Amino acid sequence: MFHTAEATVETSDPARMREKTLTMATLNPQVKAVEYAVRGPIVIKAGDIERGLQQGVKQPFTEVIKANIGDAHAMGQQPITFVRQVVALCCFPELLDSPTFPDDAKQRAQRILQDCGGRSLGSYSASQGVECVRKDIADYITHRDQGVPSDWNNIYLTTGASDGIMSILKLLVSGQGRSRTGVMIPIPQYPLYSAAISELEAVRINYYLDEANCWALDIEELQRAYLTAKEHCQPKVLCIINPGNPTGQVQSKKCIEEVLHFAYEENLFVMYHDLKISNYCQFHSFKKVLYEMGPEYFNNVELASFHSTSKGYTGECGFRGGYMEVLNMDTQVMAQLVKLLSVRLCPPVSGQAAMDVIVNPPREHEPSYAQFTKEKSSVLDALAHKASLTEQILNSVPGIKCNPVQGAMYAFPQIFIPPPAIQEAQSLSMAPDMLYCLKLLEETGICVVPGSGFGQKEGTYHFRMTILPSPEKLKVLLEKLKEFHLRFLEEYSQPEPQITSQGQHREMSKQPD
Repeated sequence: MFHTAEATVETSDPARMREKTLTMATLNPQVKAVEYAVRGPIVIKAGDIERGLQQGVKQPFTEVIKANIGDAHAMGQQPITFVRQVVALCCFPELLDSPTFPDDAKQRAQRILQDCGGRSLGSYSASQGVECVRKDIADYITHRDQGVPSDWNNIYLTTGASDGIMSILKLLVSGQGRSRTGVMIPIPQYPLYSAAISELEAVRINYYLDEANCWALDIEELQRAYLTAKEHCQPKVLCIINPGNPTGQVQSKKCIEEVLHFAYEENLFVMYHDLKISNYCQFHSFKKVLYEMGPEYFNNVELASFHSTSKGYTGECGFRGGYMEVLNMDTQVMAQLVKLLSVRLCPPVSGQAAMDVIVNPPREHEPSYAQFTKEKSSVLDALAHKASLTEQILNSVPGIKCNPVQGAMYAFPQIFIPPPAIQEAQSLSMAPDMLYCLKLLEETGICVVPGSGFGQKEGTYHFRMTILPSPEKLKVLLEKLKEFHLRFLEEYSQPEPQITSQGQHREMSKQPD
């Protein structure tokens, strides 16, 4: 018999230790190339500071405010009761006999369970997802788009939106050298895209959003990026995030039409990440706009749209529920997509149940309608208020310029960083806005993400923050940020700056008229 203690003695001699198979030298280089700023160095530092506070380490603040990630419930947003009731009933069907739960919640839970193997959320679903959930999503999309048809066979349940995005990119990336797939992404962009492109060894094609025009998507910039990229790769994919992340803007209908026309003309596959969370700005579905452009467009442009339980008024990030709708994909390729999805068996079935409730909420005649409507309105009204508050306070600070937060949970203000601070950052081999965010964290406990993690025009600096904290905490955060920024300018002894509408900085010293 070989005892553990004896094994420990046998292998304790360092000279007898074999070399590790997996080291940084042998690691897949594409993994090393992946960067994800939303959970990057600033966030790791914030975690260290937070643990220090818990252990009694003195700081000039009492808590770390994590405004780096759109995690609604972590920031205090309350779950929507109806969503949790249905998921609870699905997880523990014995509760179906309880008078505590309303009949409409019980009916939805029973319908979902009926489509689950063994009437249990613990069973695998089909790789594409639970059938009744896919049908409910198709009905929801048809209603959302005022009658534009949606076929449930084109709906795939996913583990959040990221899982679907990665699956579609895997299908699209191919070729070598100049024939390698190019993927067009907006700058600033959500780091999921750059990370996925690095992992798949695709070619990243940046197109810049127009900050001076409220982060609008400029068709001439799309054409510039496309033509430049054609010299060294094969552009195949156009990624759109609407509302913007990290920028928070909502694209106009005219802009969407121009983008879809461009994709049609250049034979690009459109990947559209729908992050809509509010009703405080007019929002246009890419699919509906495509339909209205006529059958030539609607029957030809390849479009995959992504949605999740995380980024709605529900804010259910932890369930990792999501779906994608795929239009005009070659039928043989669709079979390959199903094969690819089968490798990961199925998305979390509890997340699928949560997704079903989001697309199939209580109706006006049902018992849960009044409470559901009240809770939903409360969340959306609070978001609208916080978006306005964020824009107002940030724009009152010399050297900060913030575009309106139109339809998402993020602000992406441009900040003036004095030349001495830029030089200090360069001496530390650090991006200037990384230095700014690090100092902000260390002096105030506020954790935001530097704009360099999302991409930005050269010579401009930003940070991304979420507007999710409670109005009281958000106001404290913004006032602290304002005080910090003024101290930062004073520390580096620069005249108070102003950012022009073109996004360039100039000093606010008096100029002759």
